[in-house]
Amino acid sequence: MSELKIRLRLDDTLLEIIEGDITELDVEAVVNPANEDLKLGSGVAGVIREKGGDAIQEECDRIGFSAVGSAVMTGAGLLKAKQVIHAVGPRMGEGDEDRKLAASVRSALALADRNGLKSLAIPAISTGNFGFPMDRCARILLTEIHRYLQGGTKLDRVVVSLFGEEAFGTFKRELRRGFR
Repeated sequence: MSELKIRLRLDDTLLEIIEGDITELDVEAVVNPANEDLKLGSGVAGVIREKGGDAIQEECDRIGFSAVGSAVMTGAGLLKAKQVIHAVGPRMGEGDEDRKLAASVRSALALADRNGLKSLAIPAISTGNFGFPMDRCARILLTEIHRYLQGGTKLDRVVVSLFGEEAFGTFKRELRRGFR
């Protein structure tokens, strides 16, 4: 596991920002940055499919569709986590991307909370194939997590799991700017 890690307490919840493999974390749920058709393709979704097995995609196929800004939950197959929360983020160029990304993050957190989960890991949604700028994602994701946790939650731990030192550095810089 990487040594790139930041920890801070927001009310009663531990927020961690780490560089590492989201599928290897000790959390109850991992967030998959999903597409509307819930097809586990490449990037984080591909790793979740590869390590979690066919059962995750089969459950997604039964659900069939989830709108941008929403989230649905499946089992986690062979992953360490118990659940996968499929949060559908926006594609750059489709319009109103910031609001849609914020809705996607809130939907994932709320779904975990409603289902009594105590911990989840969330990646930089939409920054891969969907082309969302990392710095904008960092600002929105951290702000939405902060706002959500201020509203009272049963979540004990939220981990922002990032791929690569550059992504970690971007989130670290954004965290230093403070929540907006």
